[in-house]
Amino acid sequence: MNYKQKNKHKYNKWQLWIDCGGTFTDVIGKSPDSKVISRKLLSENPEEYKDAAIQGIRDLLSLGASDNIPMDRVESIKMGTTVATNALLEREGERTLLAITKGFGDILRIGYQQRPKIFALDIQLPDML
Repeated sequence: MNYKQKNKHKYNKWQLWIDCGGTFTDVIGKSPDSKVISRKLLSENPEEYKDAAIQGIRDLLSLGASDNIPMDRVESIKMGTTVATNALLEREGERTLLAITKGFGDILRIGYQQRPKIFALDIQLPDML
């Protein structure tokens, strides 16, 4: 008996993976019969749906727009996003306040002291994000 046969009963529900980006949201699902299905949706499309990830799950499970997602049919949902990373790198997004304990004001500038030339005397730090 191989691994797949031995663990066949283990995954008798949907397994879902979601990547929410600034432009598109990708939803990948592995059905109970091990078929891999994907959907790509616009991350923002208020005329069609409120939330792209939820709509993608509904599409994969063949549910209507107002149907609740039956969690008894879902084994797992794993989600990642690049929205915050993109906003940080592009220097877009809302202004944010960071409160730091007295005496630690330079902590963001100092960082972890990880740099390619650890013993260099003239340290060239990148611009702070």
